[in-house]
Amino acid sequence: MVHGEDRLFREGARKGLTLAVLLSLVPLLGCEPKPHGPGGRSANLACPRPQAFLGAPEFNAQETEIRTLRRHAFAGDFFAQLDLGRRYSGRDAEQRKTYDPVEAAVWLELALSNPDGFSPTVTGPRRRHERGAQFEDCREAERRSAYFALEHLLGRMSSEERQQVRDRVIYVLSTQGASGFRTLARLHDVGFGPFGDPYDASPIDERDLRDRRPPAAATLFTRNDVDVYLFNYLAAQAGDVAGYVMLKDFERSSANRAALGADAEAKANRWVPPFEFYPPEAPESGVPHSDESVRASETETLALARLDELPFVHVGHALAYLQVIPKPADELSDLSVTEIQTFQAMLGRPMTGKLTSLEEVRAIQYAAVNGQARSQLALAVMYAEGVGVPRDYAKAFYWFSQADRQGSAEAKYAMSTFFSLGVEGVADQDKASAVVYQIDGALAGFKPSAQRLRELLAQVSRAPRT
Repeated sequence: MVHGEDRLFREGARKGLTLAVLLSLVPLLGCEPKPHGPGGRSANLACPRPQAFLGAPEFNAQETEIRTLRRHAFAGDFFAQLDLGRRYSGRDAEQRKTYDPVEAAVWLELALSNPDGFSPTVTGPRRRHERGAQFEDCREAERRSAYFALEHLLGRMSSEERQQVRDRVIYVLSTQGASGFRTLARLHDVGFGPFGDPYDASPIDERDLRDRRPPAAATLFTRNDVDVYLFNYLAAQAGDVAGYVMLKDFERSSANRAALGADAEAKANRWVPPFEFYPPEAPESGVPHSDESVRASETETLALARLDELPFVHVGHALAYLQVIPKPADELSDLSVTEIQTFQAMLGRPMTGKLTSLEEVRAIQYAAVNGQARSQLALAVMYAEGVGVPRDYAKAFYWFSQADRQGSAEAKYAMSTFFSLGVEGVADQDKASAVVYQIDGALAGFKPSAQRLRELLAQVSRAPRT
């Protein structure tokens, strides 16, 4: 490769791998030979990759590469998702330490359902040497290879492991906003292929789909109209025109589907992702599965900016519960650099020794997920008030209910009073009202300490950190 092309690859990696960059490279490089493929002439083609993705023989190179791939993959990069799936598949000796079949299946499924992998780049009849035709050939080959790898992994998984794959895929797509919700809608829609792709572009042979025992990859997501409506509705709620059009087309396609509207909308208003953040587990390599989702909406930015209204003692109690520090800390200054780095390593984030606002939120989320009632209550209030996290009444209700199960009087009071009486005048009135009917009738006669709840709300939403 000449120097100019190498420079172009490095620049492309820095700016994010896009189809436009790769497409411009195909005439120069063509498709590279691939040692093993699923069969057929085009199966031996692999699309070119930026040199920066391939890493360098230096200390911690593997961890650096994985973090780079995860950052691009979370943002929807088709080729980064493919390569990440292969890394976790541990197909050669160098990658054995990163072997994690669940994580491999997650990224292979995301790559196969990524429209950048099957959307046509050439219209009309294709010529063999046409620029886009070469690119589409190698993408098709890559998808076929990924499908066979995914099928191999899923065929050896328990039902619990498959559920883990589904939950992680749903979480990643939900962090992508409207485009991710539209992908989830297609994954559940019988009108599309098993990966939300057109049937004529699916890597699964139609004869296999008609078989009495369809491939495991074709059954990972259950086809049903309610979820199609749900995810198209969530996309439309995010202000996405394409999601709105798909939703209306879906409604008009049959009377039965149109009748699902009320139930699906109520479900959408109560819907929460499977995780608060991506599970930071680690395979044998010790490199945690970091959450590289990027949420830069105005609402999320404003929520983080309000985090100084949250007394640090809540973060301190969460870190103590997670055994990062020996006892709860009242102030950020009470933490040592080593303790902060320990927590950052748990999250799979860069160990800077300086705790960011997002990492403070993560501490409370992490403790809540792991069962601390105090953090569950704090997180519920944060969602109800829009402090640190965007206001979300469905998530607030979920965490109030989790704290209630552990005997929190404040949580029980919030569910019986805060949601039913305290939502007047809020912008998300529909979402707030949608969760009210879940409240158990047995709560009606409960007499908790309203003052304690008011103090907690004031403590989080109105009292600046000192």
